[in-house]
Amino acid sequence: MEKESVKYQRQREAMVKKQIESRGITDLKVLEALRKVPRHLFVSEALRDQAYGDFPLPVGEQQTISQPYIVAEMTQALQLGKEDRVLEIGTGSGYQAAILAEIVFRVYTIERIHSLFINARKIFDKLRYHNIVTKYSDGTSGWADESPFDAIVVTAGAPEIPNILVSQLAVGGRMVIPVGNHYSQDLIKLYKNEEGVRTTSLGGCRFVKLVGEHGWKGY
Repeated sequence: MEKESVKYQRQREAMVKKQIESRGITDLKVLEALRKVPRHLFVSEALRDQAYGDFPLPVGEQQTISQPYIVAEMTQALQLGKEDRVLEIGTGSGYQAAILAEIVFRVYTIERIHSLFINARKIFDKLRYHNIVTKYSDGTSGWADESPFDAIVVTAGAPEIPNILVSQLAVGGRMVIPVGNHYSQDLIKLYKNEEGVRTTSLGGCRFVKLVGEHGWKGY
């Protein structure tokens, strides 16, 4: 068991150096979180040898765990501080929430697929991420009772930015969300100030569909 632990630690270090730092991710909090979170525990045992590869992996229910670099890019773009409260739309495997939990005060994460919701909660408890709050619901409606949030990250592709999520951002808040069609999206960063919002594109990406009342319908 000890040898296995050392093996995965080495794989995480190699992942950060070759896939993350080499592509320009500089936020030390993000890099440290990626070095610490055991990504292999968020995939099935059959895929653990591939967990630190430079690609997404299936996690069941036609969902994926995102490529490590995309997780790093989205997390860095949120410009997180240790006192922040962050909302994640789409818990999925739970890996992105765990990365966030290493950096911020509290993570609120919503998943609409029950089996993924249950599995992620088990992993959070096993790893003692007591600052992750989970909810089984339609994430596209956000979590109004806990708003406003300092940051929101959406881990599935939306046809447009849901206004209901923008309304749950605090002034000074940041949102990162993939926006586009069924096949490709732009990764959009949104910043909310007292005058309104401004958006910038971080480049192309490809995510599974954001399904729900304020996302894609009928899938």
